[in-house]
Amino acid sequence: MTLFKKWNNITGWAVFSTAFITYLLTMERTASFWDCGEFIAAAFKLQVPHPPGAPFFLLVGRLFSMLAFGDVTRVAYWVNMVSVLSSAFTILFLFWTITLLVRKFLSKTEQQLSKSDAVLVIFSGVTGALAYAWSDSFWFSAAEAEVYGLSSFFTAIVIWAVFKWEQTTEPATANRWLILIAYLIGISIGVHLLNLVTIPALALAYYFKKFPKPTILGRATAFCCGLVVLVIINSGIIPGLPDLAGKFEIFFVNTLGLPYNFGIVSFIILFLGTLSWAIRYAHKKEMVLLNTALLSLVFVLIGYSSYVMVLVRSEYNPPINENNPSDVLRFVSYLKREQYESRPLLYGPSFTSKPISQERGAPVYRKKDGKYVIIDYRPVYSYEPGSNILFPRMYSSQPGHPQLYQQMTGLAEGQKPTMKHNLTYMFGHQIGHMYWRYFLWNFVGRESDEEGAGTVLPWQVSSQFPSSIAKNRGHNNFFMMPLLLGIAGLFWMYRKHRDDLLVLGLMFVLTGVGLVIYLNSPPAEPRERDYIYVGSFYIFCIWIGFGGMAIAGFFQKAIQTARLRTALAVAAGLSVPVIMLAKGWDNHDRSNRYHSVDFARNLLNSCAPNAILFTGGDNDTFPLWYLQEVEGVRTDVRVCVQTFLGIDWYIEQLKRKTNKSEALPLSLDMDDYATGKNEFVPFYEIPAVKNGINLKEYLDLINQENKAIQVPLTSGDMTSILPSSTLFLPVDAQKVKSMNIVKHELLPALTDSMSWNIGTKDLYKSDLVMLDIIATNNWKRPVYFSSTMGATHNLGLQEYMQLEGYTYRLLPVRVQGASDGYVNSEIMYDNMMKKMKWRSLNNPEVYHDDTYRGSPVATARISFLRLAGQLIAENNLKKAKEVVNKAMTVMPDDTIPFDQFSVGFVGMLFDLGENKKALDSARTMALRSDENLSWIKKNGGVRNRDVNVDLYMLQTIVQECKRAKQDAAAQQYDAIFRKHLLAFNMYSGGN
Repeated sequence: MTLFKKWNNITGWAVFSTAFITYLLTMERTASFWDCGEFIAAAFKLQVPHPPGAPFFLLVGRLFSMLAFGDVTRVAYWVNMVSVLSSAFTILFLFWTITLLVRKFLSKTEQQLSKSDAVLVIFSGVTGALAYAWSDSFWFSAAEAEVYGLSSFFTAIVIWAVFKWEQTTEPATANRWLILIAYLIGISIGVHLLNLVTIPALALAYYFKKFPKPTILGRATAFCCGLVVLVIINSGIIPGLPDLAGKFEIFFVNTLGLPYNFGIVSFIILFLGTLSWAIRYAHKKEMVLLNTALLSLVFVLIGYSSYVMVLVRSEYNPPINENNPSDVLRFVSYLKREQYESRPLLYGPSFTSKPISQERGAPVYRKKDGKYVIIDYRPVYSYEPGSNILFPRMYSSQPGHPQLYQQMTGLAEGQKPTMKHNLTYMFGHQIGHMYWRYFLWNFVGRESDEEGAGTVLPWQVSSQFPSSIAKNRGHNNFFMMPLLLGIAGLFWMYRKHRDDLLVLGLMFVLTGVGLVIYLNSPPAEPRERDYIYVGSFYIFCIWIGFGGMAIAGFFQKAIQTARLRTALAVAAGLSVPVIMLAKGWDNHDRSNRYHSVDFARNLLNSCAPNAILFTGGDNDTFPLWYLQEVEGVRTDVRVCVQTFLGIDWYIEQLKRKTNKSEALPLSLDMDDYATGKNEFVPFYEIPAVKNGINLKEYLDLINQENKAIQVPLTSGDMTSILPSSTLFLPVDAQKVKSMNIVKHELLPALTDSMSWNIGTKDLYKSDLVMLDIIATNNWKRPVYFSSTMGATHNLGLQEYMQLEGYTYRLLPVRVQGASDGYVNSEIMYDNMMKKMKWRSLNNPEVYHDDTYRGSPVATARISFLRLAGQLIAENNLKKAKEVVNKAMTVMPDDTIPFDQFSVGFVGMLFDLGENKKALDSARTMALRSDENLSWIKKNGGVRNRDVNVDLYMLQTIVQECKRAKQDAAAQQYDAIFRKHLLAFNMYSGGN
């Protein structure tokens, strides 16, 4: 072993250790928000998460979870460790890739490197590796149980292996490297498909080695061959082989009358037999290239075989079993992510296109009576002539999206987008906002951790920003140093080796802009998506590593002493990752943060025993799954995810017992809930039931497929309708009274029927399922709606909903005018003050980002406000003061800054005689709003939402101060309020 190789290995492991310690210290100790709770729960019990799944990640996570040694509260810690360890290994292989390439570009063997050269090579690797280790997006993924850390590891080791293969001269050994690469790619499929994007660029590396004198045509051909390999794996192998097996299965079962799975077994035998024969044939004929290619295919399939876990575990119906891919036909749908909206890529409709007809596409099969029966067809829509366009970027017609398209491109209402509009949207939003902004976050600076935050440029010092941004821990200014060093490294590589620059450049484009074009993102996303593009940032950090060599080259003429030149180059290069670490530590340190789990616990503890709880999106569902499936908390509560309620596989799961929760009551048969049946229930008023229809009778009519409540669709199929905007449900008042579920003061409002206006909007299957559960349950189990869902999902039942914490309980008692439900102060006080936790929210050392300060904090503050307001209305001022003080104590301004909900506490503090606290809080919020609005106006008057929030806070403060007879404060804040109304052209001159 040469001295260089020895120190290259030692330094690599030192870099690995540095990254590992960084991620270990900053790692979240429990299940974070978004997909983490789902992945941890799925890994712990080997369940089936959202498509297309990540079986290899789950298998590794299961092994790591065993290190908890039975302590279920430590399972999340150990599954998070998968990302910590794999991310640290990513940094190790990035280091070795950089040093390998730099040495190659210097055209020197290990023995020929001088001491100065060796130091520069090694520290170039350190610079690039640590820059990526401490980059914003990668560091974020490294500290939680998400797939992107492990996915990045496979990207890193594949790129390193390709360049190691390139330097291998012995043909047999080189072919073994290719087979290893194929195996790694195969395994990576079971983690995330992002790694496949690098294949076309890696094909160029193969071409450059095999053809020492490359041509333009040769480069283009190699790239196209890489694209073909990508398509073969992404479409031909991943969904293609199971899809072909499914066709065999249907033929053998439906046509030949053979048992289930006979066709699959026959396909596997035929496929493996053909593959084995082909390998043996190529070996006998000494067709080396074909033999290597076929062996590579075999190892891709071996890696891909982790997906067998999905089929096996789904067959056992675990509590988390998304899409129920228990047979090959459902498995194909799972792999193709068919439950999600499809996005046109090269040709298709725009958001203004209107479908004029619906045709039958691919059939949807289900097992029934020993056969595969067609239950529906995938819809294929035809649009009016001229609606389809080339390269459609603006396609989504989801609520709010058309307005955003018009706002971004200047389109008028009803105007059809042209190619110019599509390109404007692509470059401005998809590439500019959804990629380039993220790129600059990592290598230039980030304004804050708030959603939609912009970039900080070197000359924008913190004093130029309002304190709400300047003091935000996500406010990082790298002074453009990483960007400049990366550009310097890129130019250094251009001078040294242009062929490899083409390889890395294509990887950079494919994992960045290429993904942007392929994903075709809509105008609004539920969260920032920077983690998708970490492959692109990885390549740029290779160039940052090369930047160290560029600096050394710059110093070469000016400084003659090799040692001094090397020391200065190393110091200049290492300053980049050091500043990234110094700026980024505080907003990546997620240790001692527990509110994701506490929020879920609070939601569950807001429910009575054996409850049915309707929840909405990811963050009020996945943490609940984690608590129930891993820690065993409140497994009596049946969590019903509103976004899944309209899907047949989920409805089947609701009809089964799960943990301690019995099967849910549903009156309609599964035939009524089958795919394609009652997906859409249009409102079509029938005069005979205009004044109302009995909900149970209505469900019976649907079950009978009564023609009186059916209309034809454009496809020719029949669908049930909603014949009245008013529903009523009979109530056994005496039985309900005996249950003691209605507050004594509300008993007079308990009658033998409840009636409500559900509206004239069309219903969806999910709404039908909720109505069925409510009607069939007959008050036997408590029914709750998460307060995070919003009023649009409560079926018009607001006046029948009793707030008991973070949830509304549906009761057969109506409070007129309670447009946001009514508060049971006794139950809610007990839940909020005795059963809930807000660990570390008041600890200034613990970082809570925008996700935590969003819905979880808003839910808590609104709940405290509702409870305190009810207690004040009941003249229970002592308890009201306890509630307000609790809210201000567990979420103080110095850790969780006051928001638009906090302003509600000002009036309550006045009502409770806490004038000093009220004025202090009002002053804090008013001055901050004044600062924010002044800054927004100075910077172009953008951020309309922020403007409205701050103006609302000022207006509320003025009103509450006037009501409390605090005239001096009212005048002071009114002057500020009117100043900004005038500045934003909102002042009408009134009082």
